Amino acid sequence: MEQCRIRTFVRRQGKISKAQKRSYETLFPLFSLGESAILDSPSVFGNNGPLVIEIGFGMGTATALIAKENTLINYLGIEVHKPGIGRLLWRIEKLGLLNVRIIEGDAVPIIENRVPDHSISAFHIFFPDPWPKNRHHKRRLITRPFTDLLAKKMLSGAYIYMVSDWEEYADWALAELSSTPGLINKYPGFAERQLWRPETEFEKKGLDKNHRVKELFFIKA
Repeated sequence: MEQCRIRTFVRRQGKISKAQKRSYETLFPLFSLGESAILDSPSVFGNNGPLVIEIGFGMGTATALIAKENTLINYLGIEVHKPGIGRLLWRIEKLGLLNVRIIEGDAVPIIENRVPDHSISAFHIFFPDPWPKNRHHKRRLITRPFTDLLAKKMLSGAYIYMVSDWEEYADWALAELSSTPGLINKYPGFAERQLWRPETEFEKKGLDKNHRVKELFFIKA
């Protein structure tokens, strides 16, 4: 029997709107990937463009806007919450995006079992759950050995870009990524604000609460 793994997320029973439900029901079959197949990016997207994986895209605001501005790059979003998936599907349809696909499910086994080694150009991880209580720190996504797995999946020169408005978690992630073999910090410590990343509603709420947004940018050697 497969050993139980600690989950890094909680399935929230958020209310799904009629528009999100419609988008999920009608568009999910068109823009989602199969449940168990190994990811073959050229077959999925019909080209050999770079592949960026976003882990936990929330409502998909940044995902859609970044994809719109970078049509030669392919984007795969992984999310567990249906309202967010429905919302991103709505944006895909509204913006006519051809370079975005979605996998619904837990990112850890998906990346471990379905993503080929040395195939990913970037991982985007924007505002992951900080799990602030000490007893829950083991549930944090950005921790070794998961960061080792990400490095294994990355091409040379690929990057991990993480953003958090939870200062203690950002410090934690900086230490974990810094100790991951094969990853090099592009900056002396925390990264400069990457101006190509759109500000999301979630981020604005954090800034309104005087949270400090910290960014991390690590490159695969």
